[in-house]
Amino acid sequence: MGNFAGGMLAEAIRTSRRSLSIALHLAAGIIFGVIAVELAPRTLEGLDPCLAVMGFIAGGAAFIGLDALIERFQSSPEDDVEGSGQGGTGGAWAIYAAVAVDLFADGLLIGAGSSLSFELALVLALGQVTADIPEGFATIATFRDAGVARTKRILLSASFVVPVLAGAFLSYFFLRDQPEAYQLTALAFIAGMLLVAAAEEIMKEAHEVYPPSKLSSFALIGGFGLFAAVASYFEG
Repeated sequence: MGNFAGGMLAEAIRTSRRSLSIALHLAAGIIFGVIAVELAPRTLEGLDPCLAVMGFIAGGAAFIGLDALIERFQSSPEDDVEGSGQGGTGGAWAIYAAVAVDLFADGLLIGAGSSLSFELALVLALGQVTADIPEGFATIATFRDAGVARTKRILLSASFVVPVLAGAFLSYFFLRDQPEAYQLTALAFIAGMLLVAAAEEIMKEAHEVYPPSKLSSFALIGGFGLFAAVASYFEG
């Protein structure tokens, strides 16, 4: 719903490259907040540090492998829109694939959190919703810039419900009866995936869309602070 709401916002208002970059910085800041405020402390406190670190690294490596597959969706250089520096619709489809993978990881995260406690799942879900609004905004705006028809853009935005629910069901039903060490290792793995996704995909795209500025830096730290405030409120 957060991703879809962001997409509909992009349909309702005119967007600029600068606003897209700010939205992506905001989303990245929230994801960094999820990792730093909730995932890293919880896994490092509940697991052997070596196991937690291996989980982080394995998750990052898994996302790098998925990213290599996503690159195959990129269009050839000949398909570039003249003067845009973008990959035409091929570049937009690559972004769609990257967002779908990110939402699948979100679902894995929420499902794994719910296997530990409802309160943790709620905080993680709220954090991901706030990150997915600017992410959905940027995704649909990119599709619009690539010339994808409006009806198709809305259907694509709605289709993002599939990877997030699939990830949530998968991780919850596989982890709910497992020892806590397995559940925390899964959280560390997903944290590694999200870290690479935010640093290498979302931030990279934000800087390609529009050069970084003081405002985009403020959006980054603002997103981090927003999640920290949400997490502190609900945990309190």
